[in-house]
Amino acid sequence: MNSSPAELEQNDYRFQLLGFLPLIFFFAQAFHYWRINELGNMLWMCNIGNLMLALGLFLQRPLLIRVAVIWMVPGLLVWFIYVVLAWGIFLSSTLAHVGGFAVGMFTLRRVRMDRVTWLYALAWYFIVQLISRLFTPSALNVNLAHAVDPAWQQTFNSYWKFWLVLLLVAIALLGGLNLFFYRLWPERQAQVMS
Repeated sequence: MNSSPAELEQNDYRFQLLGFLPLIFFFAQAFHYWRINELGNMLWMCNIGNLMLALGLFLQRPLLIRVAVIWMVPGLLVWFIYVVLAWGIFLSSTLAHVGGFAVGMFTLRRVRMDRVTWLYALAWYFIVQLISRLFTPSALNVNLAHAVDPAWQQTFNSYWKFWLVLLLVAIALLGGLNLFFYRLWPERQAQVMS
């Protein structure tokens, strides 16, 4: 059964409206961090990922959606280990991580995965980490852009060694996630041509 052009347009519009969910998650986190005077934490990859996901949905840009989603997976794991286990569950944080991940998986299933998103995700990592280093307080250590994480200080005596290992882990993780999602939801040939 084929859909009419009007039905396809309406489905695209509904799909775009999903962008309001990660946007709400982003602003809920922003409000939380504003209240505790730590707005610099908004630049964590997982928080800024919700904004990127919302923009990808609103602007119908699969690349933005893919990059946001590929970073939400490690963001969810890091959040669980360093926030949930240490501090407990907060509504805005849960919305940003679990909610963003759920919306991301739903949208990725539709836009599919290509073979090279990991390269764009890696470039995004460099950009956000540099911005974090330049514009956030070193005490927050957003995206580990300033110092070795306290849990790893016994292992690394130099920030740059730590950063290099993080980079190698990020490359392996992003490449592996890209391959996993590509095998699960490969990009359709029609998408490649358009």
